[in-house]
Amino acid sequence: MSDFHQAYHVCGIIGTISVFMINAVSNGQIRGESYTNGCLGQRGARIWLFIGFLLGFASLITACWILFGGYIIPRKNPQWPGVGVFLQNAFIFFSGLVFKFGRTENLWG
Repeated sequence: MSDFHQAYHVCGIIGTISVFMINAVSNGQIRGESYTNGCLGQRGARIWLFIGFLLGFASLITACWILFGGYIIPRKNPQWPGVGVFLQNAFIFFSGLVFKFGRTENLWG
């Protein structure tokens, strides 16, 4: 474990939080078609979704920075921890996108 800094786990945690934030808001709330306005209404739902996407992109960019700045450019061996951190965050981010936009929200069929 001497080749892997423990602070590198933080970007995976941030990416997971972003998946929960992105999928906590329904598409009906974003479009303003929900039955209740909630705390801040449509504007609050859009801000929440924007912050979720911001955290997701930030974790993906941070994973790229860890891969290249921590492993590829200094030519550390082994390089698999950097690749693992990047792939973990890429899969977290893209699975959140697929779950958000790749499904329908019709509950009644």
